[in-house]
Amino acid sequence: MTERFFAPCPRGLETVLAAELERLDATSIQASPGGVGFHGNWQTCYRANLESRIASRILWQIAKDQYRSEADIYDLTHSLPWQDWFEPRLSIKVNLAAIKCPLRSLDFVTLRIKDAVCDKFRAIHGKRPDIDTVAPDMRIHGFLNAQEFTLYLDTSGEALFKRGLRQTQGEAPLRENLAAGILALTGWQPGTPLLDPMCGSGTLLLEAAQIACRIAPGSGRQFAFEQLKLFDARSWKKLKQTATERQHERTFQSIYGSDLYGSALAHTRNNLAAAGLAECVTLKQANVLEISAPAETGILVSNPPYGVRIGDHQMLAEFYPRLGDVLKQRFSGWRAFLLTADPLLAKSIRLTPSRRTPLFNGALECRLLEYRLVAGSMRREKQPSSESSTNQPIT
Repeated sequence: MTERFFAPCPRGLETVLAAELERLDATSIQASPGGVGFHGNWQTCYRANLESRIASRILWQIAKDQYRSEADIYDLTHSLPWQDWFEPRLSIKVNLAAIKCPLRSLDFVTLRIKDAVCDKFRAIHGKRPDIDTVAPDMRIHGFLNAQEFTLYLDTSGEALFKRGLRQTQGEAPLRENLAAGILALTGWQPGTPLLDPMCGSGTLLLEAAQIACRIAPGSGRQFAFEQLKLFDARSWKKLKQTATERQHERTFQSIYGSDLYGSALAHTRNNLAAAGLAECVTLKQANVLEISAPAETGILVSNPPYGVRIGDHQMLAEFYPRLGDVLKQRFSGWRAFLLTADPLLAKSIRLTPSRRTPLFNGALECRLLEYRLVAGSMRREKQPSSESSTNQPIT
C-alpha cells in the first residue's frame, strides 16, 4: 500500500535529497523549500530512515484538509484512528509550524492537537498518552498554511543526523546530514582523493568514510516506526541484513584530514575510532597554510572559520588571501569547496568561484563556494548559472 511521506532537510539540499530518495525506490518525488515529498510503501519508509544521509526525518502524512478555525483542526485530528497506530502507554510530543496562518495563537493550536489525540485515546481505551517534550516515544508534526492543515507522524524519532557515531565535537560542528549533503554537492565518489584541511571534529571525514565503506547511516540506532502497531519486524530485519552485507572492508579510502589544533584532531580520532573507521582516514596535525596536496587531483572540502562563532574578523581578513595563494599554488588540478557564512571570504580569498550554492547551517545562511584550481590565473569559467545546487561527479 502506497503512503505519502515528507523528508525535511537543511535548506539548499533539496535537489540532492530528491536524487537520493529516488535511489531508495521512492516515487512521485517532489522537492519543495526545506524538504522533499514522496510516495512509497512501508519498506520505502524503513529504507529511507536506514539509508538516507541527507534527510532530517521521515514524516508519514496522516491527514490533510482545509481549515478555518481551531475547532476544525481539533475535529480533523480527533477523527483519526490513533488507536490503530500506537498504544496509549507511549508518550507523545506535538510540534507545529506555520506559514501565513490566520489563527492568532500557534501555542493554542498545538494544545488543541494534543487534546484531540488524548481525548481519542481516552474515549477508546479509558487512558491517554503522557506528554514528553524531551524524549517522546512518538512525535506528531502539524503544518499550517493559509488554508490547509497537514498532520504527520514522525517515523524517525530522534533526528536522522543523530547517527549515534560522533562521540566528541568541536566548537562549531556541522550536522551530519549537512556534511553528507555537501559531499553530494561536490560530486565526490569513493576512490577520488578527498581532503579536509581544517577538519575540526571530523564530521565531513566521518561521513565520507561511511559512504566509502557503504555503511548505512542509521545502522547503529533505533527508530520510532519500530513502535508502531503496523511495524513489520521481519521486513525490517531483512533490510538491515541486506545493508550489512553491502558494506565494504574498512581499509584506507584515500580520505585525508588535518587541523592546526591537536585537540581538534583528538576529537576526530575519537569519533573515527568509535565508528570503527580509523583505518579509512589519514590524519595529521598541520597548518592549512603549510600543507601540500596528497595526490595530483582530488577534492578539497572544508568548513573554515568564518567569524560567526569562532575566529576573529581581523585575523580572518589576513588568513583568507593566504589560503587562496595556497590553493592556487599547491592544489592545481583539484577542486576546492569551502562552506562560509562570511562574505569577506569570497571577496578576499582572491580566487573566482565557479559556483556558489546557497545552504543553511541551522539558521545561518551560507554559501558553498567551488573553485576549479588551475595553474596560472583564475579566470571565471562559464557556468550555466551563478547559483546552482548540483554538480557532476569528476571522473
